Amino acid sequence: MKDSVGERRFLGMLTPSSNTVLEPLTAAALSGLPDVTAHFSRFTVTEISLAAQALSQFDTRPMLAAARLLADARVHSICWNGTSAGWKGFAADEELCAEIELETGIATCSSVLALNEIFVLTGVQRFGLVTPYLDDIQAATIANYGRAGFECVAERHLGDPGNFSFSEVSEATIAQMCQEVAAEGKPEAISIFCTNLRGLSIVPEMEAELGIPIYDTIATAIWKSLKLAGIDPDRVKDRGRLFQEVS
Repeated sequence: MKDSVGERRFLGMLTPSSNTVLEPLTAAALSGLPDVTAHFSRFTVTEISLAAQALSQFDTRPMLAAARLLADARVHSICWNGTSAGWKGFAADEELCAEIELETGIATCSSVLALNEIFVLTGVQRFGLVTPYLDDIQAATIANYGRAGFECVAERHLGDPGNFSFSEVSEATIAQMCQEVAAEGKPEAISIFCTNLRGLSIVPEMEAELGIPIYDTIATAIWKSLKLAGIDPDRVKDRGRLFQEVS
């Protein structure tokens, strides 16, 4: 008779193929939860722009195929760990999550929908936006948030079509962008909006310096994934105010 390893909880993450940041940062954030592990399934994403070929990377079919592979691992939640709904519109993620849940029977979320939920729960209406994206991607994202009732009062972006190159942006650069946004717009919160930026690594120190919450989209994915899997997010320590302050 073999011994059991005990109860385990699995978080499934849909991951852009050229992303090299969200996996190690997610694993690090969960390192204090020995019963919880994250598991990743990739689909092709190599460019972030409004060009037709770039937008087509986020078609539902390859994402559903990746989700089905996660279902084989019996994950307790699935998250689209990416921010394409920022420029495509939030309905894209709502429809995707519904399709994945119908296909797999597993509760599903996304980084962006989680961020929007957090804004509502915390009463944030005026926010700052930090991204690596091109001008038109940034403008489309700001416009979508504006239509949803959230005002972007200051922003910084790097004009990079990425996606792999986002991972090479230094933590110092991200910190400077946050500092500039905080000083310029006096936002109620800042979002580091890209799951291939090293934002989560600097969230605690930037929150201490700036005195406002920093909602990184890797963190929002973890937060909502834990909730869907029946795990209290406040078990995650030293990764920012989100995990201790937002129920």
